Amino acid sequence: MAMARKNVLLTLGRLPKALEIARALNTAGCRVIIADPFRFHLCRASRAVAKSYHVPSPAKDIVAFQNELLSIIKREQIDLVIPISEEAIAVSGIATALPPYTEILGATGSDLIRVHDKLTFIETSKSARLNVPQTYRADTLEASTLAEQVKTISKPRFGCSGGGICFHKPGEPISKDRLSSEFIIQERMSGREISSLSFCRSGHIEQTVLYRGLAFAGTVATAFRRLDGAHDVRRWIANFVANENYSGFIAFDFIIDDDGAVWPLECNPRLTSGIHFFEQRSLAASILNHSQPIAFKANRTFQEGHTTLALAYSQIFKRREFLRRLRIILGSRDVLWTPGDRLPFILMTPMSIEILLGVLFKGETFGQAATQDIAWTPAPRHKWITRAGSPADEQHSETEERPKTYATALES
Repeated sequence: MAMARKNVLLTLGRLPKALEIARALNTAGCRVIIADPFRFHLCRASRAVAKSYHVPSPAKDIVAFQNELLSIIKREQIDLVIPISEEAIAVSGIATALPPYTEILGATGSDLIRVHDKLTFIETSKSARLNVPQTYRADTLEASTLAEQVKTISKPRFGCSGGGICFHKPGEPISKDRLSSEFIIQERMSGREISSLSFCRSGHIEQTVLYRGLAFAGTVATAFRRLDGAHDVRRWIANFVANENYSGFIAFDFIIDDDGAVWPLECNPRLTSGIHFFEQRSLAASILNHSQPIAFKANRTFQEGHTTLALAYSQIFKRREFLRRLRIILGSRDVLWTPGDRLPFILMTPMSIEILLGVLFKGETFGQAATQDIAWTPAPRHKWITRAGSPADEQHSETEERPKTYATALES
């Protein structure tokens, strides 16, 4: 018996990983709808997308963003909501206000915050007896002592796209603006970098892909190759997912040191570029609750070709590096190109105009330009709202105006 057609809402359309999911679900007969704060975005040009909505920026007005999503969900009779990137936390805030026929794919509420926060992720992993690097809140004595003794990294607890990361030598002064509860100091591990993406259901992993970056725009990989082996990394992921009883997409960045020890750096409880390695039909079937394992595509190396090409030309006067990047381009499959849906590849530049304007005229990295309007930071004094008008914690000041929405940020 054929399944009823599902209406699926993707809460971002500007990134290639959104296009991958849209195409996968379209092959399964889903009606795919996009909500994005950008008027022009990559998915808008795709045949896999039925409709696209322009919504407020969650970074500028989380209340308006959430209320607009709820309006779209009810108007379009959405069955499944899939967060794509940094907007995931803002999206998760509407979980308890959804119609009974709608679900969000992935963790929500405090469960999502706990693994997104770079400090509480480490603490959660440590409490599960998993290997972690020394990591402390930046305004603590432990952080100061660590920074005196070893090489460290300072970064925002709620940073995104590699933004705000600084590297420090032992004993090197750290700027006062970083010595706050909003930053962490972490021991800088040396070794081989590996990234992962897993799709999970109730603590069980449907599939995990491990990969490494080949070309980077800042700290964001634009070309990547699938890896086999690394069984210690896979065991670490499986233990974490089981301990959290996690469902949805979850990604990690690791260092494997010279002794083979696995060190997790941070967690991204959402989609990453690893999605491009998953075969689309089996991916869609798994997302839609079919009991089918997710297969890998035949290609082992993928690239976001337009960005990787731009990075290659930026090194045109450095012959060796230019040729290295050119070889990556020639040896990788583009994540946008597919014969049955050519326009996203052809129209990549005009449909990414809002990202390119930030890069060309504001000096932003591609990652910053693509995510700063959807990035989430905890709002002072606000608590998570579990139901419409019902705060999870009644510790608000009587003089504080409560947000008129279904969710706000967790207190840091």
